[in-house]
Amino acid sequence: MPATAKPFAFICGADDFLVGRLGKERFEALVAEAGADEFSREIISGFAGNVGEVESAVNRLRESVQTISMFGGRRVIWLKDVSFLADTVTGRAESTVRLVEDLQQLLEKVNPAETAVLVTAAPVDRRRSFPKWCEKNADCTLVGNEGEGAAEALAGVVLAEARAIGTSFEPDALQLLLAKVGANTRLLLAETHKLATFAGVGEPITEAYIAELTANTAEGDFFEAAEAFFSGDLKWTLSALERHFFTGGDARPVISSLQNRNRLLLQIRALLDSGDVRVGPRGLDGLPRLQAAYGKHFAGAMEKSSFNLFSQNPWYLGKLAAGAKLPALRRLIDNQQEFVAAFEEIVARPGEHEEVLRALAVRCLAPAA
Repeated sequence: MPATAKPFAFICGADDFLVGRLGKERFEALVAEAGADEFSREIISGFAGNVGEVESAVNRLRESVQTISMFGGRRVIWLKDVSFLADTVTGRAESTVRLVEDLQQLLEKVNPAETAVLVTAAPVDRRRSFPKWCEKNADCTLVGNEGEGAAEALAGVVLAEARAIGTSFEPDALQLLLAKVGANTRLLLAETHKLATFAGVGEPITEAYIAELTANTAEGDFFEAAEAFFSGDLKWTLSALERHFFTGGDARPVISSLQNRNRLLLQIRALLDSGDVRVGPRGLDGLPRLQAAYGKHFAGAMEKSSFNLFSQNPWYLGKLAAGAKLPALRRLIDNQQEFVAAFEEIVARPGEHEEVLRALAVRCLAPAA
């Protein structure tokens, strides 16, 4: 063990799945390096729903660090799934803050030649003193990016998984997958495996496969009906509605989906008409600059939402702006009024949902006489 070795390893990030996966790899590597048998390694849960559980986790780690290996050699300890470093009620509690100070004192005294300690935590409030101390004093790894770089980091994880299983994505296919699934790493990787199996050995994953096989879980969108409606294709829209209601679907989620898409298109159209943004190869160019200028006006809608254009994937927005025919602002305003009228109508005619939506599609999409 080098004299300059850090006293412990700390892996953190916003995504518990990625942190946990990297933590497992690091733990197994430490076990192999130390040649630790089942009596010389221990995994301690750091998940805590209250202060009492925080205290229990810290005390268990203290006891484990102070335990001498039965047969000599180096011990390996993993404090796993730490949740009390986040900006939560438990994480903010005064008692938790004091216990984290105790944890810090415990970790700085670890002798890495005798005991290898790994701590994994997600999410973490990096404004606090403990994560900052870990960055300076531990073998610290931050998993993924936050803010503007988060989407690129997530794309990198999916691409790495695709390479590992021997597949690839055609141009724009990965961006469509991210737009449909959202920032759910587990689901993204599961979808990648599913799509790779469908594509076949050595064949790339295409946009067509994703459009057909991947549910639009990012926004709860009813993808085909919205796609058909905003393509301006009346025949396709009526067919999509027929398929939706054939399987026992309800009108309300379809109207909600159309409203969500229309809200985004209203914002996109206003920005395009003003010249503040343009459609580029990576989506809507200029969004970060506009977010800095106008983001304050979206207080209360910072989570992923159709009410806030800046909460969306820029590539997805560019796809909406460039795809098919982006309606004029007047048409989009009329659409929103039609959706409200249709919702009121299905309340008044509860047994005629399909008829109401078919009539809505005809009013919005049929050519003017």
